[in-house]
Amino acid sequence: MAFFTHQVCRGFSSSAVRNVVIKNVTIIGGGQMGAGIAQVAASTGHSVTLVDTSDDILKKALKGIEGSLKRVVKKKFADKPEAGEEFIQKVLQNVSISTDAASVVQGADLVLEAIVENLKIKQDLFSQLDKAAPAHTIFASNTSSLPITDIASSTNRLDRFGGLHFFNPVPMMKLVEVIGTSATSQETFDSLLNFSKALGKTPVSCKDTPGFIVNRLLVPYMMEALRLHERGHGSKEDIDIAMKLGAGYPMGPFELADYVGLDTLKFIMDGWSAMDSSNQLFAQSELLNKLVAEGKWGKKTGEGFYKYK
Repeated sequence: MAFFTHQVCRGFSSSAVRNVVIKNVTIIGGGQMGAGIAQVAASTGHSVTLVDTSDDILKKALKGIEGSLKRVVKKKFADKPEAGEEFIQKVLQNVSISTDAASVVQGADLVLEAIVENLKIKQDLFSQLDKAAPAHTIFASNTSSLPITDIASSTNRLDRFGGLHFFNPVPMMKLVEVIGTSATSQETFDSLLNFSKALGKTPVSCKDTPGFIVNRLLVPYMMEALRLHERGHGSKEDIDIAMKLGAGYPMGPFELADYVGLDTLKFIMDGWSAMDSSNQLFAQSELLNKLVAEGKWGKKTGEGFYKYK
């Protein structure tokens, strides 16, 4: 009976999003990722509302979007400065800001979250928004490491919930990982795929597994480089050079870890280890833990595996 009831409910709710074209987008989080997604969505003709907790954060986000657009225009409209300025103003007109998430989601086709990587905070956010958003509204998280299923569990729209994992910097990176859970309806998944394409991105379909595709391969790669160094089998400099010249990678694993943020890397590994402590790919690194404890998180703090001026 429980299975039958679930299927019937899912059938009714998924019909609400059938053939939905995403036009109005609410993005929760005015940080680098949220602002980047807002810029791309606005540039492709979507109506975007960027939401955060304070006007100061939102004004900073808008200033960042305008600065990023100016860099785009400098290349795209090098010989047509007036057309470039017109493009900037047109994009900015597609972006509005608000500190009232519950109010703005009432007109949203898609609510996309790009806030702190904390499961409880994300669950609380979506639980509140679930009560305010219309039945057809799709929810999505930009998480890079947390299970979409766990985030969605705080809502009553499991079939209208998925993942849209963008990569930084969003205006430049072409990939979007589109994640579906076991409860995500095909209509919802197709809407997320089509939205990604409408942004000019290349989507790949992912299951709701740790790290999805990119991070599931990339994070263990960085961690194995750390362990190789910890075993005394290569200096960090030689390992980085080897992977750049031997594998053609633009950055070595230690350079990449510093760029990503050692605190972020540890956060991901802690989460994965908690989910599956027997998996050797998720084993801890003493060196990583030591650097994070010392506040040496990479480029963002001026020192990680390397020092930055």
